Amino acid sequence: MIKTIAFYLPQFHSFPENDKWWGKGFTEWTNTKKTVPQYRGHYEPRVPLNEYYYNLLDPKTFKWQVSLAKKYGVYGFCFYHYWFGEDKKLMYKPLENYLDDKSLDFPFCLSWANETWSRRWNGSEQDILIKQDYGNKDSWTKHFNYLLPFFKDSRYITVDNKPLFVLYKPEIFPEYEQMFSLWNKLAKQAGLSGLSFAIQGAVWNNQSDVDDHMIDYRIMYEPGFTGTQPRSKKGVRFGITSYYWKLRSFLNKQSNVEFRSYDAYCKNILSRKVPSSKFIPGFFVNWDNTPRRGTNGSSFVGSTPEKFEKYFSALIRKTQTEYHKEFVFINAWNEWAEGCYLEPDEHFNYGYLEALRNALKANKEFPDN
Repeated sequence: MIKTIAFYLPQFHSFPENDKWWGKGFTEWTNTKKTVPQYRGHYEPRVPLNEYYYNLLDPKTFKWQVSLAKKYGVYGFCFYHYWFGEDKKLMYKPLENYLDDKSLDFPFCLSWANETWSRRWNGSEQDILIKQDYGNKDSWTKHFNYLLPFFKDSRYITVDNKPLFVLYKPEIFPEYEQMFSLWNKLAKQAGLSGLSFAIQGAVWNNQSDVDDHMIDYRIMYEPGFTGTQPRSKKGVRFGITSYYWKLRSFLNKQSNVEFRSYDAYCKNILSRKVPSSKFIPGFFVNWDNTPRRGTNGSSFVGSTPEKFEKYFSALIRKTQTEYHKEFVFINAWNEWAEGCYLEPDEHFNYGYLEALRNALKANKEFPDN
């Protein structure tokens, strides 16, 4: 059975650091609400169905999300985890609440979003808000001990009885292999069978990126993964690269927004050869980060529930026959300020969730909940 795992952003609650950096009460909804259309037919601002601007510190939110995800065939969530070294963590309260609430009978795993935070949303990338400090073995041990209750939770997603841990950007953490080796040792000492490690970041230029014996899987995180790959077919190359100019001319000649074709990216995902047995396929609902970056953002054109269903159904078949993997990672459950979410909204209603369910059922992969 193929298990669909959706990436999950926990920034839908306020906390002191964001209040200081971005203004009192800042959450992901702040950027989502304030955006304006950047070109002809641009769907912004995006509004959740019934204007449900939820707060992740409200216990009812997770219960609603879990019920919805199970109903439409999502297997589990991959929560982003934010740890900056020496016990400094952000956006941790929703995940800790989830861990404590055993009534939330829904699988999950964690992806360490190991980036330094800056003001890049408004073009000030040199203005560092909080720096990622990887530390040393003592720091890595403290980090592991914090994560151990998550790893031991019965809902935590495992591979061969090993908890699956994802690292977002290995290329900016040179010593991740040593840390993974230590964590594997600590996991066994704690009574686990070890850990299963996956890397997520979009950058991938050669096979050496996944040859390390500590890496079990490489998630093809979309649309970033496809955006970094060389195009071998002229039609696909035009569709992804040069199509920008065609869209810009039609939609808004004056716009600085970087346009992309949803159809072209999806066709590339479906046409590429499987790079190696370590790769786990990924897919995406849409992408539009203009709520965060305004006229300097990028926006996909052409995504609809009908197209999502068609392309995702084809990816399921490719996963069955070529990847031979049990997981497909979808970007995302709730990236509202990046236009990338399965949750219902005022425009499409439950369209993307229904499309997900239809694709799973058509390929006999809908989970028995």
